[in-house]
Amino acid sequence: MPVHAPHSPPEQSRPHPASTDPRPGQAEIFRQAFLLAVLVAVAAVAAPLQAQAPQRERTGTPQATGALHTVRTIPEACTRLEGMYTGDPAQPYRLQPVETAPGCRQRARYVDPAQARPDAGAGWVLDDLVRVPDAACPQRQALVRVWRKPVDQTLQLDGQGRVRIYLQDAQKQAAAGQMRELPEYSAQLELAGRCG
Repeated sequence: MPVHAPHSPPEQSRPHPASTDPRPGQAEIFRQAFLLAVLVAVAAVAAPLQAQAPQRERTGTPQATGALHTVRTIPEACTRLEGMYTGDPAQPYRLQPVETAPGCRQRARYVDPAQARPDAGAGWVLDDLVRVPDAACPQRQALVRVWRKPVDQTLQLDGQGRVRIYLQDAQKQAAAGQMRELPEYSAQLELAGRCG
């Protein structure tokens, strides 16, 4: 009977010490840096676009030429935005703010857009986008962007955790012109689409 020598397991090749190094190579570092740069660029572009999206968006009923209509009411500013298709090619749509009631107590101010220059970078929030179609020309729409500039209106609390406003102190502040700042609203008009 032949005697067989015991088999010794084949010698396994040991990996080179550099191949087990957990540190990434230059190509991997470059790939990660490139992906990070792309993500930062996308975030930088997306943030302003997201800030410009209106909080509400709606389309009104088509309006005939010469028909005066309410586009939006801003109760805080005691203002109603009225619009009208004029039929005038130089100014096809007119938008004007109108006081809602003489006794209305304002909790905000309406500011002319030329003076306010609403912009998200200046703290304004695009509150509403209203589309008003032209009944005579469905391709044309008046786009009314209503902007809001919020302010911090937190009142100081006393030692008991309550807000206390004393008439004499409020009158002194009013006489000195130290009234609390009010939120502001403004509206911009843009025409989209053409007729004829």
